[in-house]
Amino acid sequence: MGQRRQPPTEPHADDDAALFREAVGPVRRLRPSPEPPAAPKPRPAARMGAQDEADALEALRRTLESGPLEAGDALSWHRASVPPRTLRQLRRGQFAVQDELDLHHADAAQAEAWLREFLRQAREAGHGCVRIVHGKGRHGDARAPVLKNLVDRLLRQRADVLAYASAPPAQGGTGAVLVLLAPRRRG
Repeated sequence: MGQRRQPPTEPHADDDAALFREAVGPVRRLRPSPEPPAAPKPRPAARMGAQDEADALEALRRTLESGPLEAGDALSWHRASVPPRTLRQLRRGQFAVQDELDLHHADAAQAEAWLREFLRQAREAGHGCVRIVHGKGRHGDARAPVLKNLVDRLLRQRADVLAYASAPPAQGGTGAVLVLLAPRRRG
């Protein structure tokens, strides 16, 4: 007795996939298509530049709201990235002063030029903390101390200034300001 062969099975009418394969017949696989190109990466945003702009606008807003400084007013300012603790240490004179500029007897134009050059040289020398003596402004003809307000305005605008505060009494009090400078970039 030989083995009995079963007739080929016909697809059931209710098996849709089998009916489809029978109707289509033999197929040839296609080569995989390449992946579509990725969307271009967004351009990097200049976050530090935007932060500097925001800091400058905030400083200008505060200056316009408060008006000019008076002779006995204490200077104090810091970037958002500088912790309040660091500003307190600066106010107490707990940073070693590495250089000093005395602006006594300078007019506003001279003082601004000297101050810009002094800060440039201090930064190049790698100084972290400097003192600027601007005087209290009690001997001038103007109502507000010109040099003190000039120093306040100029320091707020500089990207290399991290913080500043009026010096403690033993280091000049409200007639001098201690300035923390950003470290010089290598390269």
